[in-house]
Amino acid sequence: MIAPTALELEEARRIRQEEVLHEYNLWDDLTRSNESLAALADAIKVVDDLKDLRYKAEEAKLITQLADMDIINHQLFKQAYKASLDVSKFLDRYEMSKLLNGPYDKEGACVTIQAGSEAIASEVWAEKILCMYARWAEKHGFMGRVVEKYPFKGGGVRLATIEFESEYMYGYLLGERGTHRMVCNSLDGSGVDEVIIFDLSCKFYALLNCFLTLWIMSSLQACSARVDVIPLFLDGPVDLHIDENDIEISSWSCEDKQPGCSSKPAVTVCHIPSSITVQSSGERSHFANKIKAMNRLKAKLLVVASEHGVSDVRRIKRGAVASEWDHETREYMFRPQKSVRDLKTGIQLLDLNSVLDGNIDAFISSHISFRQVR
Repeated sequence: MIAPTALELEEARRIRQEEVLHEYNLWDDLTRSNESLAALADAIKVVDDLKDLRYKAEEAKLITQLADMDIINHQLFKQAYKASLDVSKFLDRYEMSKLLNGPYDKEGACVTIQAGSEAIASEVWAEKILCMYARWAEKHGFMGRVVEKYPFKGGGVRLATIEFESEYMYGYLLGERGTHRMVCNSLDGSGVDEVIIFDLSCKFYALLNCFLTLWIMSSLQACSARVDVIPLFLDGPVDLHIDENDIEISSWSCEDKQPGCSSKPAVTVCHIPSSITVQSSGERSHFANKIKAMNRLKAKLLVVASEHGVSDVRRIKRGAVASEWDHETREYMFRPQKSVRDLKTGIQLLDLNSVLDGNIDAFISSHISFRQVR
């Protein structure tokens, strides 16, 4: 018996979803109806993608046959090569999507990068981590948007938030959560200029750069950036009720905490029982920032509750989140050997510059596989 193809399996799934919708009145249970409609839309999209994939594979096969007959030109070769790349990328995504079966894996992602407190170089390192994720999204055609950025006048950022509004981003990027540490074991200062960038437009800043470089050399081993990842719900607001007495909302201006920044009405929301705190400053109004901060808080609470196996967010223990935030995720070695080591899975890559340029798929895939085994 011949095993069914992926397209046949997905077609069967689409038919089952259509039958489910026909079995009951959509207005009887709106929650169930929305879930069924979303599942049907997902099944239809996968079927369409697989049909497109089959077309590209057949196209590449035809061009290969023409090449054997010596009736092909350079343009057709390029077309076949592009089609084969498209097929390979889709197969990788399709395989990963089948492994991403967590409760929020299909959602978008809100990624926050915060510079460590060890040294000035941490701010520049945090910006490099931000750029790494932006480049990764750009290479894959994902929609990534930097919504908050607190620059440091010596270079880099104190804190930045980037939102990925594509499906499965949370599942892909969940493994990035934790501390990303930059390690430089060189004592002669070599490699420092690779990390620290200052404005050398005048002699004063050039002199300041020399002093700061000497001072920072002693603390480069502790340079770090902390990354947090929460779901960005794509289909609407988070469905979670929080008692008003359990939250504390405060407002402040970005200019108060970061001189030179535009005076945006930022909002911080703290969940008192768990001490989980989030903020939003990327929107233009206080109301919009409050709504976004509340959505981020709800998303964070849902994730923590799921990970700790509690049904009521009020039962989340204080300090439960801090341990995850502080866990070391990855080491980036600048000296003596340029390499990157993932501490959760043991994966090590020997091309540091490539990783910082956004080529982190090996780490993402290994994290997804690691979660399945665990």
